Amino acid sequence: MGVLEDKSRARLFYKYLSTVYDRINPFIWNEEMRGQALELLDIEESDRVLDVGCGTGFGTEGILEHTENVYGLDQSPHQLEQAFEKFGTRGPVQFCLGDAERLPFEDDAFDVVWSSGSIEYWPNPVAALEECRRVARPGGQVLVVGPNYPSSTIFQKLADAIMLFYDAEEADRMFEAAGFESIEHVTMGPSYNPEVAITTVATVPR
Repeated sequence: MGVLEDKSRARLFYKYLSTVYDRINPFIWNEEMRGQALELLDIEESDRVLDVGCGTGFGTEGILEHTENVYGLDQSPHQLEQAFEKFGTRGPVQFCLGDAERLPFEDDAFDVVWSSGSIEYWPNPVAALEECRRVARPGGQVLVVGPNYPSSTIFQKLADAIMLFYDAEEADRMFEAAGFESIEHVTMGPSYNPEVAITTVATVPR
């Protein structure tokens, strides 16, 4: 387990990163990539969408272009403070502080569950994916964007020491263990590294 796959360490990490996150983020996860990921989903105007690990709300902004029924959850109060500055505490998004492994929502509450740049910090990703499946309606979609496993042995060792990096085979294993079906993967990234991220879309069994 990587050093940042610990909730207390991750919260401390984001306490300091949150102040510059929106300036650093576009070098790794940009609007073009967000748009590509959103195109993989069938979001209707009336759909309820949950953004798990919403951070400062970068993914949330893209989701709002498709529906106004958006909820955001993050374990970092400092990241949520930045989100509140963007959207307001009584704005179009209902934000809450919470844990991806214990989502504070009822079963079948959402049409789509989205998570970008969060799975790499989950100590138990299968448990969190099970929660995403639980709160999504049968036939609903769950999309997760995470860091693609590097091909270089040196970078693999560095990645493993920091947080969760995974390839399509490992993504299949995690999503299948969490009870999903119709699992598909797409790699994406900025021009300097077009496969830096792996995006998985899965369907909740009916």
